[in-house]
Order: sequence, then C-alpha cells, then structure tokens
Amino acid sequence: MREAAARLAAEYPGTAKELCELRHDNPFQLLVATILSAQSTDVRVNLVTPAVFARYPTAEDLAAADPAEVERLVASTGFFRAKTRSIIGMAAALEERFGGQVPTELSDLVTVPGVGRKTGNVVRSVDFGLPGIPVDTHVLRVSKRLELTELDDPVKVELALNALIPPAEGGAFSLRVILHGRATCTARRPACSRCILADICPSAFLWGR
Repeated sequence: MREAAARLAAEYPGTAKELCELRHDNPFQLLVATILSAQSTDVRVNLVTPAVFARYPTAEDLAAADPAEVERLVASTGFFRAKTRSIIGMAAALEERFGGQVPTELSDLVTVPGVGRKTGNVVRSVDFGLPGIPVDTHVLRVSKRLELTELDDPVKVELALNALIPPAEGGAFSLRVILHGRATCTARRPACSRCILADICPSAFLWGR
C-alpha cells in the first residue's frame, strides 16, 4: 500500500481538490455534480453543470426549481428524472435541516437524498479537506488487483483502505486510483506493460494469457 500510494502520488500529483475533475466552486456545486456523475462521465457533467449552477446558484434556488426545467438541463447525463428528483430533494434537505449549507459530517451527509457514502466522502475529502475515501468501481477493481483487499462491498473496502492509509491522504489516494483505473488499469484489458505498479501488482499481465 505504501509503495503503491507513493508511486500514484508521483504519477498523479496534487491535492484532492486539484485532482477532482468535476468543475465546481463550492461544496453545494460539488454535491450536485457528483450526484449527476452517476452512470455518466465527468466530461459530460462538466458540460451540463455551468447552466445548472447559473440557474440555481444556491440550495434554496434548486429546492424551489421546476422539475421539468431541471430535467431539460440535466437530460444528457442519463437517468435524468431520477437525478432531478435527487438533486432537488438534496437541496430541499439542505434548506430544511442544515440552513442551506452542506454538512461536513458523513453521518449527516448520508441522510440527504441522493447522497451515499461515496458521494459524501467526495465532498468531505475534496472541498472540506476531511478524511474520506470515495470507493467507486475503479477503486474496487484496482484495490482487488493489487490485493489490498479481497472484499467486494464498497463500505467494507472503504473501511479496509482507511486502515491502510493516513486519513489525510485518503481522498487524494482514491482520486489517483480512479485516474489510474481510467487511464491504465481498465476493466477489460489493463495496460500492464505501461503500468507504474506492474512490478508490485499480483495481478499484472494475467489478462490475455
């Protein structure tokens, strides 16, 4: 884990905020963008969010939004009806229970519509600089290939990785793994020949044999 984290940090330098590819200016915008990113790409979300943020700059604005208008704005991200319900519900919850502000505690974040542990940890680690390891499909895949864990459940993997890395480094580590999973350690055919972790990865060069 220490060696993998060090190599990934050299390959993908920066803080969690610098490594996050979702463009945003504050925790509320990041929460909206992260919810919209489900089953979509960061590139697609970044094309959509400027209009969303301009139209609904605060939780109060989004909570009072016409769902049909929001659906039109987010349609290209996929599953737009469910995402519209989630972001409007999220905004309403922030207004009703948190004074329109994004809470910092994970236990509070996961009570908000559309927010699970992964999304909550994204906001905590990226914008608040707090401990949190977002676990998505890339983190699950790369962690198992490196044999950092044998688990499949995202929450259990999150807790297992938390035990292996300093809390302050969790968010950046997760984002580096995500970038590496997209660029090199892909799902179907990882590019082991150019992977910076190949010599320490138990799974290296197993594909295509």
